[in-house]
Amino acid sequence: MNFDSFKEAVVRAAKAQGIEEYELYYQAGESVSVSVFKHEINEFSSNVNGGVCFRCIVGGHMGYASTEDLSEASAQDVVRRAADNAGILETQEQEFLVEGGQTYHPLELHPYELPTTDKLVETVLAGEKAVYDADPAVIDGSSASARTNKRTVAIFNSKGLDLHYENNSSVFSAEAVVSNGQEMANAFKMEAGSFDKLDLAEFVKEPVEDAKSQLGADVAPTGAYPVVFAPKAMASMLRTFAAIFSSESTQRGLSQLGGKEGETIAAEIVTLIDDPFYPESGTPINFDAEGSPAVTKKVVENGKLCTLLYNLKTAAAAGVKTTGNAAKASYNSAVTVQPFTMYLAPGDITEEELLKKAGNGVYINSLGGMHAGANVISGDFSLQSAGFMIENGVKTKAVKSFTVAGNFYSLLKQITAISDKVELPGFGGITAFGAPAVLVEGLTIAGK
Repeated sequence: MNFDSFKEAVVRAAKAQGIEEYELYYQAGESVSVSVFKHEINEFSSNVNGGVCFRCIVGGHMGYASTEDLSEASAQDVVRRAADNAGILETQEQEFLVEGGQTYHPLELHPYELPTTDKLVETVLAGEKAVYDADPAVIDGSSASARTNKRTVAIFNSKGLDLHYENNSSVFSAEAVVSNGQEMANAFKMEAGSFDKLDLAEFVKEPVEDAKSQLGADVAPTGAYPVVFAPKAMASMLRTFAAIFSSESTQRGLSQLGGKEGETIAAEIVTLIDDPFYPESGTPINFDAEGSPAVTKKVVENGKLCTLLYNLKTAAAAGVKTTGNAAKASYNSAVTVQPFTMYLAPGDITEEELLKKAGNGVYINSLGGMHAGANVISGDFSLQSAGFMIENGVKTKAVKSFTVAGNFYSLLKQITAISDKVELPGFGGITAFGAPAVLVEGLTIAGK
């Protein structure tokens, strides 16, 4: 039985049980991944997964049940189980389903044909060879990998909602490990898009040069410096602390931004955007996991918190409209809140001009220990870092094995300059994070 037939079976089962408010969420995916190590394929996987989640409101409570079996008997069973689950809940929170007939932003998709398995194998083998060929300093441990993914989402409910979405994506990544005979260093790069446009020799230059730049690095001296976060480092910070902009976090007391919409929380030059249609995200989508229209929004504009991110339940609790940011990690997950593509808007100066503004400080292009060294509730962070010293406005000697410490809430107010180029250093499904390079004043560096 396909999804359309299963949907009809669910409608019959819900009607038979007298359930008037319900939703059926369908998600399916197919993925193939290949990686190479020491010139041989060391990992190959092919995965097909998916299923449906049925939600219904009974007695004011929302019951969930899910299945991977799209059969007539399963349709009856999943409806019964969801109704039973709703009956045992004691929560007093209001539950909602999205009304049909709303307007959705047209998608500007740029589909491309996914590579075959043979093409994946050919690309990763050639990619690893390109890493080795790029420089004599490259040693064993270098690798390449590729992945393709097909994703289908459909939402149907009793209020006239009937939505469908399909998306294909492919990703290539390479890691370079280099040595000067005394020490080793590594760097990684990932890029999404058609493999037909992938210039492997050009692609691997960046991770190879990044890795080589770390050789002979010294420990940064301890002190308070102007710090320039490279785009990928700033995107990593944004990914780590993005939950502070979620209404779920504020309503649970896990974010300090509760009740601060309309207030200044960042420097005037800071604008933070959540865009479900960002062209480089790889997975544009025009509805969220509840079926609400997805919209581009300025979460922060010129330093002012314009809105938190909401789904239907958190929006009702706050007395506002949903921002269309309902999310589900998988078909059988509960509805949460997540951004689509969240990025810091670019400034109007180049990264070179940003370095000149910094004068003398530290350039950070690598952050580690995000899980252990960052407290999302307090905003405090103390993170292992690597990068370069900035002397007279120019990147000079490489530095490593130092920590950068501060507070993310304070960091937003300490940003004094932003470069003009946003980078999206890889993405994972629907959610992605991007940033330009930023200059932050007054952070603490702990080194030698």
